[in-house]
Amino acid sequence: MKRFALRFARTTEMTLLVICLVFFIGLVIASNGDLLEPNSLRVLLQFLAVPVLIGLAQMVVLAVGQLNLAVGAVGGFAACAMGVLMADHGVPVPLALLIGFLLASVAGLLNGLLVVLTRINGFIVTLATMTVLLGVQYRLVGTRTVDAYPQSLKSFGSYAVFGVLPLIFLVALAVAALLAVMLRRTVPGRQLLASGGNPIAARLSGISNDRSVIIAHTLSGAILGVAAILTVASSPGVNKSIGGDWLLPSFAAPIIGGALLTGGSAVVLGTVLAAFIVRFVDTARAEFSLEPSWVNFVVGTVVLGSVVLGQVRSRRQERRTVVKAPDVAVAGGVS
Repeated sequence: MKRFALRFARTTEMTLLVICLVFFIGLVIASNGDLLEPNSLRVLLQFLAVPVLIGLAQMVVLAVGQLNLAVGAVGGFAACAMGVLMADHGVPVPLALLIGFLLASVAGLLNGLLVVLTRINGFIVTLATMTVLLGVQYRLVGTRTVDAYPQSLKSFGSYAVFGVLPLIFLVALAVAALLAVMLRRTVPGRQLLASGGNPIAARLSGISNDRSVIIAHTLSGAILGVAAILTVASSPGVNKSIGGDWLLPSFAAPIIGGALLTGGSAVVLGTVLAAFIVRFVDTARAEFSLEPSWVNFVVGTVVLGSVVLGQVRSRRQERRTVVKAPDVAVAGGVS
């Protein structure tokens, strides 16, 4: 236990946890304690659910060295499809939510298949599917806001355990826990990370890199399906703008959390903690009445800094490996 604590103290997650605590304490002081009120905490956590999920959706694709630009388009399309099914066609809530979830999962599956079959970089493929899905989303709702769906769903979106913990936030944490177990404890999850870390070695070990890419994109779509459900449940209504502001946060959370753009890393806890930090930045912006553009500026700067630091760490690790290699060779020669 002591060894685990010492090891965790040197991780990126520990650094992020400290930053979260400092941020939270600073916001509590700045708000004169108002942030500790049950309603304030509930609102803070309620608006964290979707950022956590979209960060995880991007993280699982980054794990195989891919990028997903269609995060917002997939989620927005699925959310609008759910709203239209319930409001315009009278589809029961459970069935409408299931259909929307499946649509998002299929969209992710198609992204993976297109990447594998065309051998085109995921950046280009998801850029194309993003454009298509944005058009479909506009076709579904046009310029209107769809909000005539059952009150029971809206009640689910606003319900909080003990009046503090929003149910949708607990759902997001449950998805994060399941994803962590899948990536670390199951064969497909470990193969996915192996493909992202070293595709050549993975292929020589009998692992299908193509299958890993398809699984990653499908998982991403499924997570976005859950995000769409929570968006519909917690929003006053859905329209063509749903998902339009998801792209930057989807990259910010995993990259700040320690994900490598080259793949091979699963930073579920880091992604969740980074989503907290991004949310705290937005809360600070509201507390001090700053321009909304400051949030994008700060988050973008932090993301850029995280990428640069990640590159520096990678180069240092490579240098250490190169330095150790001759030592091992010399030792082998002496023996």
